[in-house]
Amino acid sequence: MGKASRRKNREMRAAKPKRAQVPYVDRPFEGLPCEVQLVAMREILPSATLPVRTNAEYGERDVLLVTMLPEMVGALRRSDGVLMVAVRTVLNSGDASLDIADRLIRALELEDGQTFTQVDLPQAGGPRLEDVLDVQATGELGVHNDLAFWIGEKEREDPEISAAINAARDQIIPMAQVPEVAGAFWARMQREFVRWVRPESEDQVLAALARLQNRRELSFDGSRFVGAFRAAGLLIPVFELERGTEADELTEPMQAFAAVLEREIASDAPLTPEERRAKAGIVSRQVTLR
Repeated sequence: MGKASRRKNREMRAAKPKRAQVPYVDRPFEGLPCEVQLVAMREILPSATLPVRTNAEYGERDVLLVTMLPEMVGALRRSDGVLMVAVRTVLNSGDASLDIADRLIRALELEDGQTFTQVDLPQAGGPRLEDVLDVQATGELGVHNDLAFWIGEKEREDPEISAAINAARDQIIPMAQVPEVAGAFWARMQREFVRWVRPESEDQVLAALARLQNRRELSFDGSRFVGAFRAAGLLIPVFELERGTEADELTEPMQAFAAVLEREIASDAPLTPEERRAKAGIVSRQVTLR
């Protein structure tokens, strides 16, 4: 390539407007009534669904948000017409709300059986979930132990597809919502655990945990506090349960403990030196997801 050609290429690149970088948003779902559910789906639940509806500007269309889709595509319209949009994909900007809204908007015109694969990031300043959704029309979170929601009822009658769904089930950590305890998700691995997505600010939750830890009261029904995840701007305390504990056995003890925890979260009393040391110990065991 000659000098003139190289110079021309440089000039063309310089003339092309640069794509604005999407600013990082630490708490991308803040303000949405379904913030806790979205954080759980994006970070800790292997298989979950959340029915939503677009607002009037975007056609009042029913959409099923799902944890992820086959081959990590961005969206898929099933053969029965159900439109599914993934909360998790390979491609992510600094704003998860912007990413999901972009996938949702692009997917609205998919025909039955079509998929949408995201190959570029959304434009900075584009619509976010609060701009696209009718936030009062959000359905109930569904936590699943398989990926059968990927296909319609008719396809499930196919023996090969049924066998594939059953095989995939073996790869998924069993999880369930704790009944009547918002944001609490039971999981069975080698032992049983509860991961509790808290909607309050991180600092408030950390201070509350520190006070209870200092008083040796950071426990319910024989559980043991083992640390916390930090995800999408929220804190997710994790408790190891007594062996064999089932999700539906936790409702009463966790409701009682929630009253204690929320009282401490609401407190604005400064931490004592002992409580600050307890807080430092909790922070040292905190894991940031993504």
